Amino acid sequence: MSLFNVYPLFDITPVKATDVFVYDENGTEYLDLYGGHAVISIGHSHPKYVKAISDQVAKMGFYSNSIKNPLQTELAKKLVSVSGCKNYELFLCNSGAEANENALKLASFHNQKHKVIAFKNGFHGRTSAAVAATDNAKIVAPLNAQQEVEILELGDLESLENALQKNDCCAVIVEFIQGVGGLDQSTAEFYESADALCKKYNTCFIADEVQSGFGRSGEFFAFQKFNVTPDIISIAKGMGNGFPIGGILIHPSIKASFGLLGTTFGGNHLASVACTTVLEVIEEEKLMDNVKVISAYFLEKAKNIPQIKNCKGRGLMLGLEFNEPVADLRKRLIFNQHIFTGSAKNPNLLRILPPLTLQKGHVDAFFDALKTELK
Repeated sequence: MSLFNVYPLFDITPVKATDVFVYDENGTEYLDLYGGHAVISIGHSHPKYVKAISDQVAKMGFYSNSIKNPLQTELAKKLVSVSGCKNYELFLCNSGAEANENALKLASFHNQKHKVIAFKNGFHGRTSAAVAATDNAKIVAPLNAQQEVEILELGDLESLENALQKNDCCAVIVEFIQGVGGLDQSTAEFYESADALCKKYNTCFIADEVQSGFGRSGEFFAFQKFNVTPDIISIAKGMGNGFPIGGILIHPSIKASFGLLGTTFGGNHLASVACTTVLEVIEEEKLMDNVKVISAYFLEKAKNIPQIKNCKGRGLMLGLEFNEPVADLRKRLIFNQHIFTGSAKNPNLLRILPPLTLQKGHVDAFFDALKTELK
């Protein structure tokens, strides 16, 4: 049986990874500045993480959510202490798309409305409502297009209020730093006004922190730079450091009831231990402080590359924008310099999403390699 051919693949086969490095079957070392789509937060094969998962799987890997799982409770407590999001409740699932799907569904249950407002260049996943709220018509099937979604310009408060005034919107969903779309951000005025408008018109304000959460922006959540109180916060990517896990944080104004949401694998024993360990390492190794230091260093180094037109993003969720497409540059960085970077919807943008353990020496190596390939 062959694999369903939906991924264009680079001819590289990783077999091992440690911290910020990946090694292929030939023993070639690659500097990982992409982290597998911002998934690797505490570094590949972190010893504490490996031990925690190994110890847990030796005891119990899985049982259903119909029994008590103290590991979920422990995770929820640790998430509150590290994130600072007091009073929120946690529902666990398996991925970012699932997180956003459950967020949108819960919003609709809560206020009994059906329409969703999202923003241009936003990406929220590939499941039914999440993909309908994603600004990419190529991945929206006719089945998904039945969802009623209005996609607005990011930052357009007038259009947002005009849409909310119709009183049929269950949710406004926004990435505070856009990921796949190309690292664009709006202003404090927009985010704070959008939050206020949602509260005025009984609409759930959803912060999509799937990619930007868990310290990647320098704050635990990217929205925490602003004076907003999301009704629902979606999380995934870096929360498991490679183990599949997602979730939503739910404001206490939204009430639970039996059967409202559900999942088979969400919050299983291994996933819970993986995420709790990630949170412990983020705290113990002061990785959010490291993000801020390394981000400032990276952006300063970028100023010395005249071909870079613009630097986008925040923390270690960054984009280097050039005056021309970067697809060939990205390939040369991989095959000539052995450095992984990422692409975006913006063809001129090189995405930088490394493990949060990145050090200045790694940044120096990247810019030396970049200069070589730009000659």
